[in-house]
Amino acid sequence: MTCSVAAPEYRTATIGRYAEGQFLASVTYAFPEGFSLEEGREDKKRLYTVLHQFDSQARHIHSNIWCAGTWAEQQRHPHGNDSALVWAKAGLAQLLHSLPQLRDGDIAIRPFQLTVDGVLFGLVSERHAEGAGEDDWAELYPDGLESSAPWDGQYDT
Repeated sequence: MTCSVAAPEYRTATIGRYAEGQFLASVTYAFPEGFSLEEGREDKKRLYTVLHQFDSQARHIHSNIWCAGTWAEQQRHPHGNDSALVWAKAGLAQLLHSLPQLRDGDIAIRPFQLTVDGVLFGLVSERHAEGAGEDDWAELYPDGLESSAPWDGQYDT
C-alpha cells in the first residue's frame, strides 16, 4: 500500500521531491506515548522539526527529527531568538535547504514508523472498519493527518 499526500496545502506545505527521492517535512507538537494530564501538560508537549526522506520506490530511508523545545518554553518566549517555534522553523528551513534539487509537490509513500523520545512518528496503516480484510486507514503521526481509500492525497484532521 502506498498513500498519496497532496501538496501544497496548509498542513502539507513542505512535501515534495528532491534529487534522491521524496520528502515529507513539518514542524509539529507532540506528547510522548503514555502521557497523562497529571504529568504537567506544558512541559510534556514538545515541538519537533521533522524531515522524513523516501527513495524513488516510496520506501522510508531516513528521518531527521529534532526537539526544539516544549510548549512551556514557547509560552515563556513566544517571539524572538529564544522562541522554540522560531528555532523549529529555522531548523526546518536548514534541513530543506540541504536537499538537492528540491521541488514541492504531491508524493506517494509507503507506511513506516519510528519512535523518538517516546513519540511515534510515521505513516501508520490501521484497520478501522469492522470486518475489513485489510488496512483501510492511514494516519501520519504525530501530525494527526488521516487518510483512507482511494489514497488520493486527501486527508482529514
